[in-house]
Amino acid sequence: MYYVYILKSQKDGSYYTGFTSNLNNRIKEHNAGLGDYSSTKFPFELIWHCCFKDKMKAIQFEKYLKSGSGFAFARKRLV
Repeated sequence: MYYVYILKSQKDGSYYTGFTSNLNNRIKEHNAGLGDYSSTKFPFELIWHCCFKDKMKAIQFEKYLKSGSGFAFARKRLV
């Protein structure tokens, strides 16, 4: 399974959208401050996630959520 997820920073209230094949491990990595974005914004809370069987569909949906209209959709409907 592949996951698209949205995390909320408990530090400043900002959101992070990502893609992974191991959701639990990826959240732990974010909360450990690993990665450029995570290092200054952790701890994070999982706000929303969706499962996909097809890797490319998950990647495309993550890309959509990071686009202008997808960003607006996510903020209005998912968080």
